[in-house]
Amino acid sequence: MNPAMDLSLVGAALLGLFGGLHCIGMCGGISASLAGALPQTSTLRGRVLAQFGYNFGRIFSYAVAGALAGGLGLSVLALLGPIGITALRVLAGLFLIAAGLYLSGWWMGMARIEQVGARAWRHIAPFAKRLGPLDRPWKLVALGAIWGWLPCGLVYAALAGAVAAGGALEGARWMACFGLGTLPIMLTGGALSNTLMGFVNRGRVRWAVGALVIGFGLWTIAAATLMGHGGAEGHAAHSSIQLPTPIDLARSR
Repeated sequence: MNPAMDLSLVGAALLGLFGGLHCIGMCGGISASLAGALPQTSTLRGRVLAQFGYNFGRIFSYAVAGALAGGLGLSVLALLGPIGITALRVLAGLFLIAAGLYLSGWWMGMARIEQVGARAWRHIAPFAKRLGPLDRPWKLVALGAIWGWLPCGLVYAALAGAVAAGGALEGARWMACFGLGTLPIMLTGGALSNTLMGFVNRGRVRWAVGALVIGFGLWTIAAATLMGHGGAEGHAAHSSIQLPTPIDLARSR
């Protein structure tokens, strides 16, 4: 894996980390309710392991969705050729900007995309009820995997990055890193959701988180535009779509 891809995956993890602060209101409550669904005889160790089980399933679902999105992006590249690389990068950047505006509370357009996802969620959610008592490790992981398909504008923005990742494996890596970025917030969300929500709801914190994501989106678009000037020869040198490093940008000028 080259430094450009490393940087891209770090960006995915940071998106999950900062975005997780916004989502603690929804997912933190889910995490707490899942913990409450465990048998009353569960030990502290069992509850901690259960949280890891839920989140492993959730991140696994993100990776599966990322693989599908990355495969879709690769199909687009096959049709559009080199110009498709720039187009997909710009699309990913626009989704990141929309996610940043959504996180900051400045524009709630991503909520409309969530409504579309909610239609599919109505068909997925009933499977959780079939798991019965959460008395087996595989049930915890399965419930987390179902949770991973919960409608979320931030996840959809991350999936746009997976489309531009360059293939199924790359898309899965991108979304897995995004999921790992959310892990610290999700693991503590059940116990600290009220405290964290009080912190996140401060306007300046929301604005700062949103501004960081918007900045990442703008950087993604700028990088795509500058690298696009390199022409088809520059694109042919890369077998997958990768965000450029500052050195790459300097060479393209």
